[in-house]
Amino acid sequence: MAEGEELIELKFRTNDGTDVACSTYALSMNVATLKRKIVAEWPQGKTVTPKSINDLKIIHAGKVMENNKTLADSRITFGDLPAGVITMHVIVQPDIAKNKSGLSSSPYIL
Repeated sequence: MAEGEELIELKFRTNDGTDVACSTYALSMNVATLKRKIVAEWPQGKTVTPKSINDLKIIHAGKVMENNKTLADSRITFGDLPAGVITMHVIVQPDIAKNKSGLSSSPYIL
């Protein structure tokens, strides 16, 4: 991070209430880089684990954050938080094409 760069403290909460990648981030960081950090720090032993950044959705203020935007572009709202820590939600959603089970590879169903 460059000197004088504006920072923001974030934590990411999974659907089971576990916090991941709690840290301070530069507002110039893009969402794809943030997702890489979350994937790298994903807790071991979870039944659902992201394999890549494409498996993750980060939600802030009811909106899914786009990979190509920076945190500043995403207009992170600070609200009236005394501690200044912003919690975002992380959803693991693997590609649907990977999960098409039960379909036969044969054109003939027996």
